[in-house]
Amino acid sequence: MANGGLTVVDGSTLRADDLRLPLPDGAVSGARLLQHAESEVAARLFGLSLPDPLRSAAFRRLAGGDARSFEEEIIDADSVKRKVREYLLALADDLADDPLAILVLDGSALRVFLDDEDDFAMLAENLFTDLDVDDRGKLSKKKIQDALVLMGVEMGVPTFSEHSDLFSNILRKHGAEGEQQLGQAQFAQLLQLILQDLADGLAEKPVVVIQNLKVVNGSKIKKLLEHKELLDDEMESMFGDWNARGRGEGNMERLQGLLKAKGSRLGLPPAESNEAVALLYDQIFSEIKEEVIAGELTRDAFHIVVSDIMEKLVDQLEANPIFTDMGS
Repeated sequence: MANGGLTVVDGSTLRADDLRLPLPDGAVSGARLLQHAESEVAARLFGLSLPDPLRSAAFRRLAGGDARSFEEEIIDADSVKRKVREYLLALADDLADDPLAILVLDGSALRVFLDDEDDFAMLAENLFTDLDVDDRGKLSKKKIQDALVLMGVEMGVPTFSEHSDLFSNILRKHGAEGEQQLGQAQFAQLLQLILQDLADGLAEKPVVVIQNLKVVNGSKIKKLLEHKELLDDEMESMFGDWNARGRGEGNMERLQGLLKAKGSRLGLPPAESNEAVALLYDQIFSEIKEEVIAGELTRDAFHIVVSDIMEKLVDQLEANPIFTDMGS
């Protein structure tokens, strides 16, 4: 799922039954099976290598807690596919609860600048101005590297230090490593050639960048709604708090305040995290009629109203996940 340039990795693509890569022939060691399973994951997730804690947790579930014994175990040919599927599903379950937000740098963001003459001219001018700290009107060719660093992943440029081979080949091709001085127009011309080659390289082999963002997609609320006992316990807790807050006039504000206070237990970020969270609450509560929650709510009526709100939250967040900083 994509949202504003970000792609949400929620494990759904790992649940498909058909494997994309051919299985090894015959029996294999547990270590070899794990390697193959991780290659299968990468094939389904843009070549992404998942964070070590996530992979380790899935591996422990696959190995039944004894990772060393599993790596040395010989897995018979008939069990290989089943074991690979178990690993994929373990990852899918964890990603469903705690999705990743990634940027797929495939050259398309760079094409936006390159295909619009005015946008590119402004970009090149701003980069030249930022780098020309002495206001000499000249920059050395090697300053192109600094320009790429300034653009960063937000503009579709991978991290220079992590993809030095890709950049070195392109810079060398265009002689952008020397001290030759360039004016602004020459600098823009060289930058354009380099970005075109970079866009082509990324289209052929995209780079995936995991963002330091928390993805809120309603999965925790959905899981709660699907487990009656857990839902009943949460509802009782909320109803007790509702009674303590008072009832009657102003129920709409009280109910919204209660949901915000309970947000972390429901998998929601703090209401003040960002504007998107505030807009979500405003939208959900704008759909509730005052008469539905007017007066004194019985326990059953309270459960019905809150369940309806939770279902609306799930629908909204599944369609439009919210991204917040990890520290929120």
